[in-house]
Amino acid sequence: MGRNTVKRTATGVRRREKAIKKTSIILIILILLLLLFFAILSLVYRGGDFVITLDPNLFLKSGIKMYDNAELKDGKIKLYAKGIDFMDNISINWLPDDLDKSEGGSHNGENYIAYTFFIDNTGDKNLDYWYEINILDVIRNVDDAVRIMVIQNGDKKIYAKINDITKKEEPGTIAFYDKKTAILEQRKDIKPGEMDKYTVVMWIEGDDPDCLDNLIGGELKVNIRITESHVKREDKQSSSSSTQDVPSSSSNEADERSSEPWKKLM
Repeated sequence: MGRNTVKRTATGVRRREKAIKKTSIILIILILLLLLFFAILSLVYRGGDFVITLDPNLFLKSGIKMYDNAELKDGKIKLYAKGIDFMDNISINWLPDDLDKSEGGSHNGENYIAYTFFIDNTGDKNLDYWYEINILDVIRNVDDAVRIMVIQNGDKKIYAKINDITKKEEPGTIAFYDKKTAILEQRKDIKPGEMDKYTVVMWIEGDDPDCLDNLIGGELKVNIRITESHVKREDKQSSSSSTQDVPSSSSNEADERSSEPWKKLM
């Protein structure tokens, strides 16, 4: 009787050990899968910089330089503007009046992103170039209430998504170019030795009718491209059949659109 009890006890212990070992293995696998899952998410949606890229043709052939330090004037193909991890809605009236007085680089404030950079024609010919701000990814339709201000040599323009209900521009703004491109503008005839100063400001406009609780947790990914090449395509801003010049899809456009931009909004 005693031996049978010992055998049954030993068998039970071995079964429990096997069950514990099996459970531990399963838990380890699940934990590894979860870590992998969150690692992938962090690579795709992590907060941080947004990128400004310069077309190599402009940089190498045309003498156009891009930099964010007016004293060093160290021409670069890419500039990295610091993002912010959290952005609550504010009013445009809360923004400082001297945003375009920055000497260059990131100068973010409470609940807004601000970055200043320069485009310099160091060549010997008058040139044209395009600048565009592309929307790479949107979560929770947060772009419904986003504002993008571009101050070019002191000239201020504010862009916003068209109102979904009225189908009209939000007051005091220029409508986003289309769903994938917030801003598309051409700078014509920049002369040799001439320098353009850009300050880009982004925030969530609290006075926008679409600034609702459903935007909480939303994210937006963008990049900025300075480009020379362009092709004809249908003008999406006009009801007529006219066409306009816009940047073409270069061979490295896919890489540009995968560059890490700013993101965390609410």
